[in-house]
Amino acid sequence: MINASLQDFCNRIAAAGRMTAADLRILGGELLPDGLTTRDEADLLIALDRALGGSVPAFADFLVASLVDFAVWGERPTGYVNAETARWLAASIGNGRGPTTTGARIAVEIVREAQASDETLVAFALAANRCTLESAPAENRRAA
Repeated sequence: MINASLQDFCNRIAAAGRMTAADLRILGGELLPDGLTTRDEADLLIALDRALGGSVPAFADFLVASLVDFAVWGERPTGYVNAETARWLAASIGNGRGPTTTGARIAVEIVREAQASDETLVAFALAANRCTLESAPAENRRAA
């Protein structure tokens, strides 16, 4: 179940099409003071990133760190990404159309942080990283 305040916040930010530094402080400090606690919250923020089109670098950084913490250290077994979690992450981040740049970062960073990850997520992270590199302008290409 998603906190109604978090849902209202995401609706407001998506409608505005932008997020301010004050909004980000509210998100991290008031709405999610203990970080992400459910997959529904994670899905909602992943959708918000997609709605914003990656236009808020500070939010992208917050989202990457929050998802890594949740997926690697909040889900069980701790420190490992099992097959079920890997499938959920790939589906949520990919959204049927492929990941955003932030989504690719999330997948790669989760694989890096975890002691071990199911091959589904490893393959997804590699493909997402490759797609991100191929779609970036030549002067901006670097490993995600």
